[in-house]
Amino acid sequence: MFWEPYDEQDGYKIWLSQSEVEQFIEAAQTDIQELAFLLGVRCGLRSDEIVRVCPEDARLTDAGWMLRVDGAKGGGLRQTPVPEMVAGMLRARHPDDEPIVDVTTRSIRNWVSNAGDRLAEDTGEEMWSKLSPHDLRRTWATSLDGADVNALIVCDWGGWSNLETFLDAYRGTNSPEVQKDNRERVDWL
Repeated sequence: MFWEPYDEQDGYKIWLSQSEVEQFIEAAQTDIQELAFLLGVRCGLRSDEIVRVCPEDARLTDAGWMLRVDGAKGGGLRQTPVPEMVAGMLRARHPDDEPIVDVTTRSIRNWVSNAGDRLAEDTGEEMWSKLSPHDLRRTWATSLDGADVNALIVCDWGGWSNLETFLDAYRGTNSPEVQKDNRERVDWL
């Protein structure tokens, strides 16, 4: 887990490693919470986008499974990749045109906060208790960057209008996986 304090507000920006992502997903207490967490950390959705996702928004395209995000920040429409397993979870729900995670954005924040508190208690890592839904999106963006996905594609999938916003606000330090890979290239470490 990496974190840094916000420049102009209280709190922290947090990035999870992939093993921490798995821990976090496992901390969900219901299937709907698990789906909400997956939409944040595997699709990069904001809280207000998570609560609007309908089964019909997951579509198989020539690029693979994509999730249509209508009414994204700024009122736009974008598509972001969705793992096939998550698309299956979405498509298994009915009716097709009604939101699946039918709660408030405050509920999403509470679910993330409560899961983080449980993980802080279980692991002794206090930063879990600072986790926010936006940290899931931040983790998603950084993991794509760490996988060498073109930064302009990440901007497109994430709905950022310019590269500078993504680089300044979302892309964090390299993931633990990228750092480990690079450490292994240095024979004296």
